[in-house]
Order: sequence, then structure tokens, then C-alpha cells
Amino acid sequence: MESTEAKRIIEGLLFVTGQPLSHKRLYQVLPELEIQDIHRIIATLNEEYLQNQHALRIQEVAGGYQLVTDEQLASWIHRALHPPKPDAVSQAALETLAIVAYRQPITKAEIEAIRGVDVSASLDTLLERQFVRVAGRKDSPGRPFLYGTTTEFLRHFRLKSLEELPSLSLPAVKEPVAEEAVTASSQEVASDGS
Repeated sequence: MESTEAKRIIEGLLFVTGQPLSHKRLYQVLPELEIQDIHRIIATLNEEYLQNQHALRIQEVAGGYQLVTDEQLASWIHRALHPPKPDAVSQAALETLAIVAYRQPITKAEIEAIRGVDVSASLDTLLERQFVRVAGRKDSPGRPFLYGTTTEFLRHFRLKSLEELPSLSLPAVKEPVAEEAVTASSQEVASDGS
């Protein structure tokens, strides 16, 4: 096997595993190479990374090799992987979250019927913070999304399960049926005309 091909194979293997790849496993995948050849190729790759100022390094760790980023890039990588999230959630979003937590699975229209206002922004915030998720679709016309809470919601509020939510007596919210809406508008017209 050519040295260039062996370098590419080893680099590819280390890239896709994401965890230390043992010396033994590398030798099993590349039996045509001796262990000393594998060590030499990894040293050569590291020299090339360093000379060309690449962001990557190959580190010997936990009985194997792992592709890692240069330590000098740690602060930028940390920023990318852990973007600052505002800790505070607006009162409107908390009200929406409470409705989802107690009534899930629930549609946006059902939440709006309870709150009496548009909840688009609140739902977007809660989805972004991963406190709620799309839990499916309701089997009704238009097949609206159903929303439910997530494990992040439980973790953030230090709940083991939804059963730990304080008990709350909530009135049932009934969606108007088409016939009721027609009857109600007919009665309004009759009362206005008399």
C-alpha cells in the first residue's frame, strides 16, 4: 500500500470514528501495514498539520488515536458549540409553556383559545430553547401540529417527570363545532334585527 493512500485511509478512519481508535483496530483494518508504519504515518500527518497550520491534530489517548482540534482554537470552538442563551423567558412564553405542560399534546389554536392572543413568538422561543417540541399532528382538518414538552423542559425545571407538576384544576376548553358557530351567529343576527 502506498504511503499517500495509507495516510488518507488513517485520516479518514480517525475523522469518522469521533473517538479514540485503538492501535489494534487500526492494525485490523490495515493488516498490510506494520504497527511501526501506522505510528510513522500518524507522526507524518501531525507534522503536516502543524507545518500547514491546520486546525487538526492526532492525539494518542486512551490506548488509541483520536483526531482533535488544536488547543489554541478552544475558545472559538466553545463559542460555536455553546452559544449564549438568554436565561430569562418572557412571561408570555412561560404562560404558553404552562399551557403546553398541562394540556399536552395541544395545538397552537387551542393554546391561543386559552391565552386569547397569538402565541407564535412564544412558541418559537420555546421551540428554540427546546422546552417544547412538535409531538405529532392532530387528526382534524388541516392536521395542525401538536406540541408537547421535552426532556430539556424537565431538566431545566428539575422535574423527574410530568407527574411532578403541581396539580392544577383547569376548566376544559371546548373548540366550537361548525353547527354551534352557525347557531350562535344566527342568534346574533336575530337579536340585532328585533
